[in-house]
Parts: sequence; structure tokens; C-alpha cells
Amino acid sequence: MQFAILGGGTVGACYMQALLEQGHSLVGLCDLQPSAAVVQAVQTAGGQVHTAPGAWLAGADVVVSAVFGTVARSLFEASLPHLKEGAVYVDMTTADPQEMRACGELAQRGVEGREGREGREGREGRVVHFVDVAITGAVNLGGRKTPLLVAGSKAGFVQELFLPFGGSVRVVGTQPGDAAALKLLRSIYTKGMEALAVECLVTAEQMGLREPLYAVLQDIDETPLRTLMESMVRTHIPHSVRRRNEVAEAQQQMLRNGLAPMVSPAVEALFSATAQAQATQPFTGTTTDEAIAWLGTHVLASRP
Repeated sequence: MQFAILGGGTVGACYMQALLEQGHSLVGLCDLQPSAAVVQAVQTAGGQVHTAPGAWLAGADVVVSAVFGTVARSLFEASLPHLKEGAVYVDMTTADPQEMRACGELAQRGVEGREGREGREGREGRVVHFVDVAITGAVNLGGRKTPLLVAGSKAGFVQELFLPFGGSVRVVGTQPGDAAALKLLRSIYTKGMEALAVECLVTAEQMGLREPLYAVLQDIDETPLRTLMESMVRTHIPHSVRRRNEVAEAQQQMLRNGLAPMVSPAVEALFSATAQAQATQPFTGTTTDEAIAWLGTHVLASRP
């Protein structure tokens, strides 16, 4: 298989080498300021370094985009006229899910052939496939084995292409943008947990209680994640007042130990908002689905 790489940073260089080691052939790499090491690797592989998309992309069966998310869409649009029929464009950037969906729709509409661009009608456009790949870890740490989420009409093809690298490659949807959206949803939880872990462990260390704390948290460690999250959401509403007070007390403990709460005030604000909504629009449901719907309407809905 012939492939091209857009972006010669950590991600682009990593997956270029991984594809080469699987016996695939490099057409070229596009980067405005590639490092000397990347240039040498491209030349050793028989490819060429380019500074912009162009006709050279027509030789690639697969194009891997590993640039900054802010330029992902414009780069795809610049590349699109040069992609051959049936080419698979693999976007591994951090672009917004909506941008991914827009690119997927653009790819589905096809690319006008030369006759179409010259004004003749009725010529069927060349179809290309846009696949959204979300990286759910740090490539500088996990390398080619970093877990990936894949979405798009050719997600299965990309999964088979990347599985030999040795990492987890999970197909999560048929629409571009699904993988990026799931990564961001995951980030709400993981980054929130990370921030709370910072506050919790630093405070525990300050109090000389870090080791005993792990034992106290053991029940959480033993609970399946889905069970834990749904239980938290389901019981959040009726217990919001008491739990808000606990969060306030926990912040006072941090202050007494010379630490400034940063995440906990936002946590308290959410519990306060729920308590206030519960006082004016009482929640009468019992299930997780009912709790999520009520919270989405009365607590988290954006206000004009």
C-alpha cells in the first residue's frame, strides 16, 4: 500500500515508521519545517518532503493527517482535489468533532474531475473516504501502541491497518466526528478526575494521610466504572444539599492545611445548582435515564 503523511511531528513520525515497518511504501511527507531526522527518514524510505499538498498526493492510497487541529480542515480541503478515487484520508488531529463531520460530508460529495472543473456537467466526482481517528493517550509515551478510537465509513479498514502496531484500535462509529466527540467526553471524566486527584493527594500528603486514604477509597476501586458513574448520577439529585456541605467542609480542611482549593469550588457550585433546582422543580424519577434528563434540563442546560 502507498501512503502519505501530513505533519512530521511526534505523531506523524511515529506512524510513518510504523507503516514502513509493516511493509507499506511512503509516497511523501508534507511539513513546513521538518526536522533533520524526519527528512532523513523520509529520504531513506524513498519518499520526498513537500511543503504543501499537491499532485504528489495522487499516488497515495492512504493519507495520514497528523497536524494541529486548528489547521486540520483547511489542510483536508487543500488536499482533497489531489486525492485519487477511493483514497482513505485518516485524520489523527485534535480537530473539533463538528469540523470532522464537515470534512466527512465534503468527502462524501466527491471531488470534481478535471472536466467538471472546466465547466462540463454530468461527470461523476471522485469519491474519497474520510476517517476520524482520536488518540486517547500520549504518543510520546505509548508510541504506536497508544490506544485509538476510529470512526467513519472505512473505520474497519483503518482498524485492520493499525492493529499490527500492537495497540488497542476500537471502531466507535460510522460517522466522522464520533471518535473525536467520544475522546472529549472521556476527557470530561478523566481530566476532571485528574484535577481532583491533584487536590486530594496533595491535601492527604500535607496531612500525613495519603497511605490510609488509598484503603478508604478501596470500595471505589472495586466498583465497575459504569456502575459507579450511574450510581453517582442517580443519587446526586436527592443528596445534593448534604453532599454540597461535605464539599464545603473538605475545602475548609484544605485551607486549614495551607492549600488553596481550585477544583472543589466548581464542584460545590454544581451541587448548589442542583439543590436549587431540586427546591423549585422537584425530581420525581428513580432511574439513571430520568436523572440525566432532569439534570440536562434543570441544571446543565445553557441559559440565554
